[in-house]
Amino acid sequence: MASIPALHIGFVLFPDMTQLDFTGPAQVLTRMGNTTIELVAKSLDPVSTDAGFTLQPTATFAAARMPDILFVPGGFGVVPAMEDAETVAWVRQAGEQAQWVTAVCTGALLLGAAGLLKGYRATTHWASHHSLALFGAEPVHERYVFDRNRVTGGGVTAGIDFGLALVAAIRGDDHAKFVQLSIEYDPQPPFDAGSPDKVEPDILDRYKKMVARMASDRDARTRAVAEKLSAS
Repeated sequence: MASIPALHIGFVLFPDMTQLDFTGPAQVLTRMGNTTIELVAKSLDPVSTDAGFTLQPTATFAAARMPDILFVPGGFGVVPAMEDAETVAWVRQAGEQAQWVTAVCTGALLLGAAGLLKGYRATTHWASHHSLALFGAEPVHERYVFDRNRVTGGGVTAGIDFGLALVAAIRGDDHAKFVQLSIEYDPQPPFDAGSPDKVEPDILDRYKKMVARMASDRDARTRAVAEKLSAS
């Protein structure tokens, strides 16, 4: 694949991220051919995930190359990441130079905190969709959203669809179909319960109570980050 343009992808890691937000898109995007990657974090210490295992960064913010594709995952750890000046500064710097500025799930909020979504259409996990407007983005209820060079995906598993759509935009539809075949992405879920519009009310309520228990101050902290950005 040396005849196709080389691409360097920078995947941002932060504590308590959702691992599938990262691993799903990574599995797809690294099959574009002629790609190099860095897993970028504040330090080279292993980064905790919501699945109970860690991920190993390969570069620090201080040493990482500026990526052609910037990718940001989400998870409960995204709020502390939005509050961390070093993380936000690197995301902003990388996003201002990247060919593609991308995120899945609540990673979009970190893009927003870096000032990279103002005036752009975007999506995120359904439970945080209302927060996009705080950062000047136009919320769109879609599985993935392209607006110029900004590409955002919905929650968690949407990262695979996001990845395939981005591969198609960069390498063409045939290559994206080749990648889809290679990972046997032929979803046939046992339940039609992946949206708050489809699941039973008691299950939706159970999820909302879990979020309230685990991150009761998430909305307030997100709003504070947005207000600080606006003031600056």
